[in-house]
Amino acid sequence: MSQFSEHNFKGEKALVRVDFNVPLNDKYQITDDTRMSAAVPTIQKIIKDGGSVILMSHFGRPKDGPSEKYSLKHLVVHLRRLLNGETVLFANDCIGEEATKMCADLQPGEVLLLENLRFYKEEEKGDETFAEKLSKLGDVYVNDAFGTAHRAHASTAVIAKFFPAEKRMFGLLMEGEVKSAEKVLHNSEKPFTAIIGGAKVSDKIMILENLLNKATDIIIGGGMAYTFLKAMGGKIGNSLCEEDRLGTADEILKKASAKGVCIHLPPDSIIADKFEATADTSDAPSNNIPDGWMGLDIGPNACDQFCNVIKRSKTILWNGPMGVFEMEKFRHGTKAIAKAVAEATDSGAFSLVGGGDSVAAVNQFGYADKVSYVSTGGGAMLEYFEGKELPGIAAIKQ
Repeated sequence: MSQFSEHNFKGEKALVRVDFNVPLNDKYQITDDTRMSAAVPTIQKIIKDGGSVILMSHFGRPKDGPSEKYSLKHLVVHLRRLLNGETVLFANDCIGEEATKMCADLQPGEVLLLENLRFYKEEEKGDETFAEKLSKLGDVYVNDAFGTAHRAHASTAVIAKFFPAEKRMFGLLMEGEVKSAEKVLHNSEKPFTAIIGGAKVSDKIMILENLLNKATDIIIGGGMAYTFLKAMGGKIGNSLCEEDRLGTADEILKKASAKGVCIHLPPDSIIADKFEATADTSDAPSNNIPDGWMGLDIGPNACDQFCNVIKRSKTILWNGPMGVFEMEKFRHGTKAIAKAVAEATDSGAFSLVGGGDSVAAVNQFGYADKVSYVSTGGGAMLEYFEGKELPGIAAIKQ
């Protein structure tokens, strides 16, 4: 593989796999352009060198081929704006005569966005013939779509084999993602605290298992904490609980104890009489929640305890919120954690935030630029921290 930053793209057509799977409203307006903005530095570097850029991406989950709803043409105007008025062209297909001709005619400094890759079933099937057709469109292959690195699709994992090692590389976004993840997973300074939240233990078993070999401290918050608390004999009222995972939770606690990893569960919770923004609230010890009530956020003591652990950490990984932060009454815990992670970072810790909800939280509370790295790949990051090899990364490195 070649290093993107050292490569000179002068006179080359760079075929760049981006992740432009952004949310649109019913008027086809982009409601969150994070993924598009994240690709801009890679595009700009190629243009600055005197190269041209061919962008390919998936968009949504189209069922039966092309459709207006899932067309990438809706992104062209915004992309032009993000690139300060550079020429952005659009091809009505990602392979075929029109796309081939437009790629061939592309001039240095120009950007061409291809139509949605998933209009072809071959993309998700990892079809070699489809991948080869795509590869013919450019001279160099750049994978800058970390969000899809865990999928063995034609444009992310198969296409790389049609380019020699010096003509395939990660883009700046992907380079940053891989570097940050590897730093946390393989070169973490201790104390290393992993903050794991979210609703279900079942979603996070593998990441917890893998982190038991890496972290010194694991903070568990969100709905999944109550499965652990019940496994320890606590009364959790109507709080979320995966009954079939009580044994798993118990096993994780035992393994942590044997390895000397400190697991922190919330000593208290903000409880509610129903799962609604207007619910009556109170607080209670997390292991003694009255019947008919449910824990929807970590309580003030939990905030203090968790924040103290975070502030003495040198490496921090945060995946998943501490409560139902979308509702005003239950956002305090997640906000307190975001603030503590930002303060620890300011004091020299390396912090990586990943997973849709944690990213939404640091953005919402204004801490995104106060942590070391915010990952754009939810599922991909999770699988990376579960210890899996990601096809999109392996394909470039082979």
